[in-house]
Formats: sequence, structure tokens, C-alpha cells
Amino acid sequence: MKQLIGLGVTLAWCVAAAGASSASAQLAPADVDVPMGEVALGNVSLPRAVMADGQALSAGSYDVRLTARSAAPETTGALNVLERWVEFVQGGEVRGQEVVTIVPASEIGEVAKSAAPGSGSARVEMLRENEYLRVWINQGGTHYLIHLLVG
Repeated sequence: MKQLIGLGVTLAWCVAAAGASSASAQLAPADVDVPMGEVALGNVSLPRAVMADGQALSAGSYDVRLTARSAAPETTGALNVLERWVEFVQGGEVRGQEVVTIVPASEIGEVAKSAAPGSGSARVEMLRENEYLRVWINQGGTHYLIHLLVG
């Protein structure tokens, strides 16, 4: 879990350094369209059980919803708006939550090696010798990456 948190922090720092030399902690780079409130990101099917924020999340189909909550306290020079919480909703109930990293289209090639899913779609893929499951959602060129520990 520490590796996963470290990955998110490192990614947020890289995005902040690349896109916001003088931006405040709440402003996103100009090429990232980040909604400020809650927004539905789409439906995903998790092929196996995972851990989301330390809680078990069963395999199955979920609606993914971006929340307005920042994932971390404000930090000087960081773009907290790019690290937010998402909720996994099933049957109208929140079944789990996890941190999402928001990445602009101009930087996704530096973050992910595989081709991005098409706009308005999602892809779920196994990473690191099947230790992690990545949920990758693309909405209009803004990419939402959620990394879940398998188990």
C-alpha cells in the first residue's frame, strides 16, 4: 500500500512540476479540464476482488463517481485538485473509495505505456505481475487513473 501511495504522490508532484510553475494549490494546468464537484465517470467491471482504501471490494460491475474531496491536505506547490477521491457505487450504495490521479492528455504518454482507452470509455488492466489492477477512464482527453491492490 505504501508503494501505491508513493506512486500517487510522485505522479502528483510530476504533474504539478510539469504544468504549474506558478499555479495555486487549487488550480489545474490549463490543459486539464477537472470538474470541481461530483461527476459520474462511467461504469467499470472489476474482474477480481481488490482492496480500495484498505477495504475489500468484490469483483463486479460498479459506477465510478468522482467526488469533490481532495485526496490530501493542501501542500505548497502541489495540485491537490489532481488527486481526488472516487467512489465505487453498486446498487445505489457506495461499496468502496480510492484515490484517483487526474492526468491531462498532453502528459498521459509519460505516465502510462499502453495506448489510452478511447474518449468516453474505460479500461481495466492488471499491472506489476498481477499485484495491482488499474482502472483507466478517459473523459474528453482527461485521464483518471485508479490503482487498486489485488486481494
